[in-house]
Amino acid sequence: MTDSRHALIIANERYADQGLKKLRAPAEDASALEKVLHDPQIGDFEVQVVHNASADLMRRRIQGFFNERRRADTLLLHFSCHGLKSESGELYFAASDTEPPLLAATAVPFQFVRSCMSVTRAGRTVLFLDCCYGGAFSRGSTSVRASGDVNVLESFAKDEPASGRGWAVITASDSMEFAFEDNQLADDSSGPKPSVFTHAVVEGLETGEADLDADGKVSLDDLYEYVYRQVREQNPHQTPKKAAELHGELHLAHSRRGRIKIAAIPSPPTLRTALNSDEVLTRQGAVLELQKRLQHTELPLAEGARQHLEEVARNDIQQIAVMASDALSTIRLAPSPDHLDFGVISKGSAPHQQSVTMHGPPLARHCVAQPKQSWLRVDPTGSGLEVHVDTATEGRLSGDIVLKGVADETVIHVEAEVTPAHGTGGTGPETTKGSKEPPQGGGDKRPTVVIGPPHPPPRPTTPPGTTTPAHRTDRSAPALAGAALALAVAAIGTLVLAIQRAVTALTERGTEGVYGNVEDNIREHGALTPLIVCLITGAVALVVGAIARHDLRTRQQRYAKQAANATHTLTSIAKGLAIPALVLAVLAGIAYLVGSPHW
Repeated sequence: MTDSRHALIIANERYADQGLKKLRAPAEDASALEKVLHDPQIGDFEVQVVHNASADLMRRRIQGFFNERRRADTLLLHFSCHGLKSESGELYFAASDTEPPLLAATAVPFQFVRSCMSVTRAGRTVLFLDCCYGGAFSRGSTSVRASGDVNVLESFAKDEPASGRGWAVITASDSMEFAFEDNQLADDSSGPKPSVFTHAVVEGLETGEADLDADGKVSLDDLYEYVYRQVREQNPHQTPKKAAELHGELHLAHSRRGRIKIAAIPSPPTLRTALNSDEVLTRQGAVLELQKRLQHTELPLAEGARQHLEEVARNDIQQIAVMASDALSTIRLAPSPDHLDFGVISKGSAPHQQSVTMHGPPLARHCVAQPKQSWLRVDPTGSGLEVHVDTATEGRLSGDIVLKGVADETVIHVEAEVTPAHGTGGTGPETTKGSKEPPQGGGDKRPTVVIGPPHPPPRPTTPPGTTTPAHRTDRSAPALAGAALALAVAAIGTLVLAIQRAVTALTERGTEGVYGNVEDNIREHGALTPLIVCLITGAVALVVGAIARHDLRTRQQRYAKQAANATHTLTSIAKGLAIPALVLAVLAGIAYLVGSPHW
């Protein structure tokens, strides 16, 4: 994105003139749009809000907003107010002190805004107009001229901004329509609600659903297409419009909930030829080969196979289409469990956590996890994900974690009940059962987390004064593996010592002739003690190594890949040393027991 991003939101719903009907939407629009644009994980804009301002203040803020900008800047100006047409057909934006008979003196001309956009040095400027041009006035008012046609986009295109600077204008409705608030023009009796247009803008950016091509970014074209569909679906009588003069693509926001996208490697030409063969058996063989490629650890290869299998499932005869569909079913997201109940936990206690395992081949385990509630946090692990519940707010918590993969999506449902800490009263805020999110202040941060291959996700830094989760620092399995290796080496050493002493004892026995006694020689040189120590240390080495492997297998999510590899290596070496030492020690003991009476 660009070096600097700035947004100015102008929202007016109260007007001194009785001929201008009060609007419900602007205040709610400004709050919701400011939040989503300012969020560094979404819009990352520096946002200013001008609310129920006079015409003079509006003009000052608008001109100041466009002044002293740089080529690398992106500017976004949003109007949510009445739009008024003068007798000469010019468009004005109504201020709190606007007098319809005196539009030139008490309102902000559209020409003034267009002029500011034309002279700004900013590289790209976007204008959102959520205004109804003469449609939201009190019935019977004679002080407002509401008839006629105001075509903003045609008017804007007549005097484009300076050459080389990109601009775009998106209006809530075309020149012959009204901009609706929740399917109504205005309603003083009900509570505030966002307008249809701005609600669609906020929802598309906040949820990431406006990222239509799932590339992780919401472009201007993506957002317009999404808003157009949403507005037309809710109100067929309102048609958003767009005009733009841009070089390249303008990205307005990051998508926090975009699907996983993998650059696919196409299947070999021979395989594609087999898929198009007239022979059924040949196509069946090609599907079986694609099924094997679908399980590949290299995700681009697997993704190429998935795309070809989807084509087969759509276009081939039923027999082969079913084969392809069955193969595709193996890469559906399969979290286990898909419902987590943390039970009753105390307020203010350390965050509780539970693990979820992702099953299936690598392509099925590769997904993004998006918590829908701020009290939920997700961390990736070697086998899936770990879910943490914040205990800061009392009440019944109920929420979801949305998982999105290359082919489908699923939901993990999470429940918990946070009770007052021991010795405190229950006067704190409580969330009723089934609520989507506990009340809280501050911004809502719900970062997307990538689960599974191809690369292990970066570990989050730990703020000072916090406790690092156990699975980040657990070293018990590698430590046990190291102990097993040390014991195995000790077993080899004591075995060598026992053999040396036994050889010395047997040599002396040979020089003593018929008067010698091998048992006395062996005891004299202490050959039995290291042999017994070898048997004990070798056996303990095998047991400790088995414990290390068992701990690694049952708690794999608590160990980093490096620690797991070290555990496997150390236990394998220990096993390779301990077993031969034990075998030789047992054979030496048997030889001593059998042969000593005959020497």
